[in-house]
Amino acid sequence: MATKIKQPTIIKAAGNKPKLIEEFIGRVNSNTSSISLARMTSPEGWEEPGQRPEFDEFTVVLRGMLRVRTETQDFEISSEEAIMVNKGEWVQYSTPGEEGAEYIAVCLPAFRPETVHRDED
Repeated sequence: MATKIKQPTIIKAAGNKPKLIEEFIGRVNSNTSSISLARMTSPEGWEEPGQRPEFDEFTVVLRGMLRVRTETQDFEISSEEAIMVNKGEWVQYSTPGEEGAEYIAVCLPAFRPETVHRDED
């Protein structure tokens, strides 16, 4: 049966500055454990702690630039570009550019705070 999602749920974000997370599909908004899909809007200078999540994450940048650091590489993902990060891989996301960034993140399985394993945990 098809399910219409009328609006996202706002989720609290980690990081040094406020970031807006709008979960459309996932554990909170649609009671979906297999996948989560959220729109992220982060300001200039936002940075979150590094993490080693138990989920694959697929990210598409809609506006601005997202910096993605792994243990072996740094990436700058610009508008209309995407990146895939495998579960178990250390990663850190930030938006150092003047306009910040807006992007879509998809997690398989769905995001759960207990499975992120941030550096500060």
